[in-house]
Amino acid sequence: MTPPLHDAHPAGHGRRLPDTQQGMRRRNLARVMHTVSAEGPLSRAAVAARIDLTRAAVSTLVDELIRWELLEELGPERPGRVGRPGSALAISGHGPAGIGAEVGVDHLAVCSVDLRGVVRARAVRHGTNRGRPPQPVLAELTALIRQVVAEGEREGLWPAGLAVAVPGLVARDARTVVRAPNLDWHDLDLGPLLPGEPPLTVDNEANFGSLAELWLGDDTPRDFLHVSAEIGIGGAVVVDGRLLRGTRGFAGELGHVPVDPEGPRCACGGRGCLEQYAGEEAVLRAAGLTPGEDSVGQLAERAARGETDVCRALGGAGTALGIALTGAVNLLDPEAVVLGGALAALAPWLLPSLERELARRTAGTACAVAVSRLGSEGPLLGAAHSVVRTVLDDPAAVAERT
Repeated sequence: MTPPLHDAHPAGHGRRLPDTQQGMRRRNLARVMHTVSAEGPLSRAAVAARIDLTRAAVSTLVDELIRWELLEELGPERPGRVGRPGSALAISGHGPAGIGAEVGVDHLAVCSVDLRGVVRARAVRHGTNRGRPPQPVLAELTALIRQVVAEGEREGLWPAGLAVAVPGLVARDARTVVRAPNLDWHDLDLGPLLPGEPPLTVDNEANFGSLAELWLGDDTPRDFLHVSAEIGIGGAVVVDGRLLRGTRGFAGELGHVPVDPEGPRCACGGRGCLEQYAGEEAVLRAAGLTPGEDSVGQLAERAARGETDVCRALGGAGTALGIALTGAVNLLDPEAVVLGGALAALAPWLLPSLERELARRTAGTACAVAVSRLGSEGPLLGAAHSVVRTVLDDPAAVAERT
């Protein structure tokens, strides 16, 4: 069976190709790419059998994909098969690559992922971005992007696109940061401030984190809530393998769901938001600790030693998460809640109170809670892999740009 095409963002990902002869050809090129990506190495005959096309038709498509450096031939299949052995096909380890970038409140990160899903280069800059004008922040991000692209070029890779994860609301144009409270960015078009050559997609960090979980996680269901935390709390909803975006593209803002209407004021302008109880800075404050370069590691280390104030702070954060998640779980009935980002590293101390609140407050059977193995890498990997998915979904479009 051909793997489905994936919807990552309205700006080109998962778009429906026209029902014309040319559109059918493009869809079949995508079917070949997805099949080899999911099950390869495979012979032409094996690909033809899986997507129900003739071997001749598949050979024509494969020849194009090889010419575009999207597939490569590995040589004859292993011996022991009946008949003349075919040449095994695999996704190319050179050619187009996805460039993912992340703007965090306390870091910048960029990575390059080839079509096989292998991270080929990475660059990180630690340091606060809060209170800084966006121009110098994005200039530093651009320098990291160019560094990663240059490393890839030395290995025969070129950027098929750039996807940037940001901690805020992003308009449906997939370029404009409408509001990022923890950065104090508002109505900012990132297009003119980032490298112009590769196609650009900007999205909320939690959305990219949820897509990474869907594509790279261990047995992730197709219906789940993804919750992640760094300085703030991010949320995303995946329904039947697709992001639920909402009318304006702002769905999933769990961090600004109030858990106490009379609670402390939040950067968003509201009061008692979940971020004020379960965000990284809120937990550090409750534990009597000062933010540092590895605040999450510091919390985990102290909690593992059984320090009372830290364990109490994490238990309170878990309770707040459980209260906020209850409404979403009752409304959406997901198969699971997945904890990512800093929440994954702190899960042993968050889960008892979180699961207790969910069990106490949900209308039906308590929702399963899973911990992401991707942790804080999720948004960056999701961004890079979203570009890879655009290549798999419409390889002809990539070839047309070269």
